Amino acid sequence: MDKNLKRMATMHRLQVTGLELFYERGYYNTSVDDILKSLELSKGAFYYHFQSKEDFFISIIQNLIVQKVYSTLIETIEGHNNPLTVIENSLDNALQTAENNEMDYGFVVHNFLTEFNGRNETISRYLRDILKIWEVNLITLLQKGKTDGFVIRHVNSEAVANFIISSYMGIRTLMVEGNPRILRYNYISQLRSYLNTMVEREMA
Repeated sequence: MDKNLKRMATMHRLQVTGLELFYERGYYNTSVDDILKSLELSKGAFYYHFQSKEDFFISIIQNLIVQKVYSTLIETIEGHNNPLTVIENSLDNALQTAENNEMDYGFVVHNFLTEFNGRNETISRYLRDILKIWEVNLITLLQKGKTDGFVIRHVNSEAVANFIISSYMGIRTLMVEGNPRILRYNYISQLRSYLNTMVEREMA
């Protein structure tokens, strides 16, 4: 195997395993040794690719977490007409995925934001940037929905986006310990009622 390809493959293995362990146990409860032990790699292999544990985690955010959130919650709302329908479908699909995940520990970005709050501003900023991208996409979608006549004009798109993000993070937390199927059903039912208050009746 080409040396560069081998290097990239090793980095990817480290990142995937690192994310799994950090997600399950938390960043501060998982050591570099824990990750290396599960992969049967040496410390030399780790520090050849990454300068520190923090540098390693930032690479996980940039290469895995951003892509996961983008494909699940952002890409799914791009290029559609009725924003209210597409937002509901996007969140419902994301919750169904979580519902069927036997190793679900909550919304990955929210978990890490909570853990790093007040402890590591550099990493917290990377995580907040992911939510900001989601927020901007939601606002853009809602604004276009107003222009296209799907959403009533007086709706505060920024407030709606903030509510959607915060409520999604909350329901994902509840699903970890509660009945995920019932929680998802109840949440989506209430979300649908909320979104229906914004429907431009001429389009309804």
